[in-house]
Amino acid sequence: MQKQRLAVVGGGQMGRALVCGMLDKQVIHDADVVIVDHNVASRQWWSENRPQVAVCPDLSEAVKDANTVMLAVKPKVIGKVAQQAEPFWDGKLVISVAAGVMLKSLCGWIGHQRVVRVMPNTPCLVGQGVSAFCGADEVSEQDSAWITTLFSSVGLAIPVLESQMDGVTGLSGSGPAYVCLIVEALADGGVLAGLPRPLAMKLAAQTVLGTAQMIAETGRHPGELKDSVTSPAGTTIAAVQVLEQNGIRGALIDAVVASARRSRELAAD
Repeated sequence: MQKQRLAVVGGGQMGRALVCGMLDKQVIHDADVVIVDHNVASRQWWSENRPQVAVCPDLSEAVKDANTVMLAVKPKVIGKVAQQAEPFWDGKLVISVAAGVMLKSLCGWIGHQRVVRVMPNTPCLVGQGVSAFCGADEVSEQDSAWITTLFSSVGLAIPVLESQMDGVTGLSGSGPAYVCLIVEALADGGVLAGLPRPLAMKLAAQTVLGTAQMIAETGRHPGELKDSVTSPAGTTIAAVQVLEQNGIRGALIDAVVASARRSRELAAD
């Protein structure tokens, strides 16, 4: 396989999470990565924390020598960024992690069809993310395997249809925010029940973490696991009744749908 040289345009939080995970798992090496970022503080972070990774303020110079380019910039500027390096895209695998930006638009800016769209989420920061991806017509099986290798280093990498990407955005893309609200609310409940805040937060976070891992590893339906801890006339069923009365299921379903709808709206802008 050809030696992979990766240029990452945008060295902020998501770029750091993805690249550092890839480097830590040694799917790519420091000397084969270059970060492009106009933000002085961001460039300084890379220089201090990953000194062997090259940092380049010039987009065209960085892209020219790479064979894979990851665009980790905001959706509103990705078109402008892509057009700035237009002479150097030919033949390169281009990865976009910008939410809501369609393959059709990306391919138009890049000028070819060897383009992959990825929707990661913030748990990539701790190696437990989900990255759904879809490719345009010129993305080969070897390219898809390379994408899987890269993004599996920070969690799960799952191929999907582009028509499913708005749903992915609504569920796993925005989902960490929903879970944070749930953890915060559980901790607040613990405090109301008399627990110290640090203890309540630790219990809430570990309960969510452990339950999610139990679902993932056992393959059992969440309803079955819920029933296994819900004794007749017990404490848990009393709590479940309150949750159902307050519409927790409907609220979460509506949240996912609202996020997916907003993703479609952003793509149409």
